[in-house]
Amino acid sequence: MKLFRLCICFLFITAWLGKSYAQTIATTASTKPTIVVTNDTIKKSAADSLIKKHDPRKATRRSAIIPGWGQAYNREYWKIPLVYGAIAIPAGLFVYNNNWYKKTKYAYEAKYNAEVNKDSSGLAGIDPQLQGLSAASLQSYRNSFRRDRDYSILFFLLAWGLNVVDATVFGHLKDFDVSSDLSMNVKPIFNPTTRTPGLTFTLSPKKPEHKLYEVR
Repeated sequence: MKLFRLCICFLFITAWLGKSYAQTIATTASTKPTIVVTNDTIKKSAADSLIKKHDPRKATRRSAIIPGWGQAYNREYWKIPLVYGAIAIPAGLFVYNNNWYKKTKYAYEAKYNAEVNKDSSGLAGIDPQLQGLSAASLQSYRNSFRRDRDYSILFFLLAWGLNVVDATVFGHLKDFDVSSDLSMNVKPIFNPTTRTPGLTFTLSPKKPEHKLYEVR
């Protein structure tokens, strides 16, 4: 009899615990947010995996910092040797002209002191290629080398600026379809007012389209 009562109590407790657990699960399920996946969500996720449109400001800043970096950002790698060639020429001319400017300046001052002040102590330091020149000739060469040196600085800055402009312009064109898909119609007309013939030109350019680039 006692065993029977114990069995009844055990079944009652088990049923009560099962009911409480079921209520807890139902409450948790009802409070859990529902996530709905739509086609728009999938398309947005796919679009987020692509890079935004090409930013020409990045090309401008990079070319201003390091020549050719903006061209690399635009994926125009063939322009990088041209950029460095255009910058290297005035840089080399600056070194050459500045070197000879210093030599002719020293030689002129030494010759001037020797002729005017009778001080020939600096003549030994004159470059051998300038030993036979007079003070007037050395002064002319000095001014010429100094002018060419200043011009080389100007050309260097100009080449650097053209590098930035090139990266900026082609950075803007990167997002547009610049193919030669143009239709031109030419047909003769007659103007009844002036009674003169003429020609009409009709250009229909292709509408530009923005492009998306894959992440690399």
